[in-house]
Amino acid sequence: MVKIGNIELPEFPLLLAPMEDVSDPPFRRLCKTHGADMMYSEFISSEGLIRDAIKSRMKLDIFDYERPVGIQIFGGDEEAMEMSSKIVSTVKPDLVDINFGCPVKKVVCRGAGAGVLKDVDLMVRLTKAVIKGTDLPVTVKTRLGWDESSINIDEVAERLQDIGVQALTIHARTRAQMYKGHSDWSHIARVKNNPRITMPIFGNGDIDSPEKALKYKNEYGIDGIMIGRAAIGYPWIFNEIKHYFKTGEHLPAPTVIDRVEAARNHLKWSMEWKGERLGIVEMRRHYTNYFKGIHSFKEFKQKLVTTDAPEDLFAIMKEIEEVYAGYEFV
Repeated sequence: MVKIGNIELPEFPLLLAPMEDVSDPPFRRLCKTHGADMMYSEFISSEGLIRDAIKSRMKLDIFDYERPVGIQIFGGDEEAMEMSSKIVSTVKPDLVDINFGCPVKKVVCRGAGAGVLKDVDLMVRLTKAVIKGTDLPVTVKTRLGWDESSINIDEVAERLQDIGVQALTIHARTRAQMYKGHSDWSHIARVKNNPRITMPIFGNGDIDSPEKALKYKNEYGIDGIMIGRAAIGYPWIFNEIKHYFKTGEHLPAPTVIDRVEAARNHLKWSMEWKGERLGIVEMRRHYTNYFKGIHSFKEFKQKLVTTDAPEDLFAIMKEIEEVYAGYEFV
């Protein structure tokens, strides 16, 4: 069993990564249904929370069926991070997570996300501010370092643990790599094997199959895995990995009917949470992923991304089920 403060997770938990414009409540609900053990909100700007920005405040929505769930914040100002930590605590998530890993330029330029990897002293001060603002467990997600010549994850892990961080997720790339190139999990293994490190260490980066999950579990000795991009349009990956760990066998691949059911639920929950119009529009980015690999699907995809009425969208999905009944993926 893995513990983060008083949160008890299964042995070798599978975590859903916080992903901007993806990891909202409807998507988290879908992943929870398909086996995710713990999830995080989209990352939330500390300054946005303090300004009462509507989009930032909406990201604080969590639901009991998601638990355990963490809310992730980012920022480069100590006072703002402490205050946002207090605000986050009022909605009672199970933990507060700090993003020191986002490589996107607009975040890094504000001295936040992966930008903090260039100044570990600042990272420590920001983390202390968050810990000061909450009674909840505080965890961190970060990267190996700024670039190949400045990998500092060993120092980061020790210093964060020393000030009270209770779990660390490491994306096995540098900021300079963004999401490209090879992820190097040997650095994560070194942190995990450091006798000074007692907090759980989770690995993140490039896990896209049950085989790879098992290989990395055995090879690098981490406490669990965080899955991000591989779950987009494919929430089944969590239960597929769990089944493979137990049996060494693959679950049957999701059918077209399974995919339609997931897309239908995602759309329905999005409309309930965001409102009908926004739920429909923001769902459009997901259809390609749900129906990837289906031959001659272009016409249906075009209908899905141009139709505005919920009843018409559900009718299109019903038609997809009928047309592709018994379809086998190659």
